[in-house]
Amino acid sequence: MTRSTRFAYILGLLTLSLSGQAHALCVTSSEANLRTGPGTNYAVSWRVYTYMPLRKIGQRGTWYKVVDVDGEQHWIHRKLVSSKLRCGVVKTDRANIRKGPGTRHPQLDWSPVQRYYSFQVLRQSGSWTRIKDEYGDSGWIAKSLTWQ
Repeated sequence: MTRSTRFAYILGLLTLSLSGQAHALCVTSSEANLRTGPGTNYAVSWRVYTYMPLRKIGQRGTWYKVVDVDGEQHWIHRKLVSSKLRCGVVKTDRANIRKGPGTRHPQLDWSPVQRYYSFQVLRQSGSWTRIKDEYGDSGWIAKSLTWQ
């Protein structure tokens, strides 16, 4: 095995290993405090709501170290999240929610939504995502405007 082949092999294993450590999590509580450390004695760094997506990058006891849509690191208690749901969040300043998957469909009455609007992902259709928010309202959003 040549040096470059060995390097490519090791890099591939490292990539697989790191991707296996990052788990998609979805906030299931109506409100959840993200903290600066693994415990309630640490300061609240951000208060989030139902369906906020987070990526797990570590764990200490019952606390998960996570990354948010902005790349910021926080800690959250494991009882406040689930990996069984798919969720997303608007990553742009505003995003239109439509009646169907495409710009030819009209916007919904409650559209547009603001940055950090979080939702459950129901399904994908091409470059569009069918969503449902914490109030049960549903519609379609361009996937490119979201972080999932």
